[in-house]
Amino acid sequence: MIKKLTLLAAVFAVSACSITQDIEPAHISKGSEICIIENTDVREGFLKEFKSALSNRNVPHRVVKPSNVPTSCEWTAKYVAKWSWDLSLYMSYAEIKIYHKGQLDGEAVYDSTGGSANTAKFIDAEPKIRELVDQLIQIKLSTLFFRAFG
Repeated sequence: MIKKLTLLAAVFAVSACSITQDIEPAHISKGSEICIIENTDVREGFLKEFKSALSNRNVPHRVVKPSNVPTSCEWTAKYVAKWSWDLSLYMSYAEIKIYHKGQLDGEAVYDSTGGSANTAKFIDAEPKIRELVDQLIQIKLSTLFFRAFG
């Protein structure tokens, strides 16, 4: 009986130290510009890497102030990220949401806040941000292309 309780406690302890990543892709038309709504509460490096990941995918983008989002921004992106300290500083939470005409179209969430004893939480933020963007942004080709060649 004691062995079963010990095993059960170990399973519970490991499951309580989980890191999650959930992505619902946004399907953006090729050539569409994304207006990134700046979040000054997030470390500057996050925005820099977010923009770099979009550039690497040839996605046109610009940064806009939250108080002045132009009506011409059909696609917008909002982001939140949190860094935590546990022996060293690491990105413990990141969320990117993509909106089309004000409606949520896709989101990516990385969350290691429940991974207190999990050493996998000590990641380099830049590759994780690129990974989130790469999986989040799906470029859809024109339906005309698919009618002609698809």
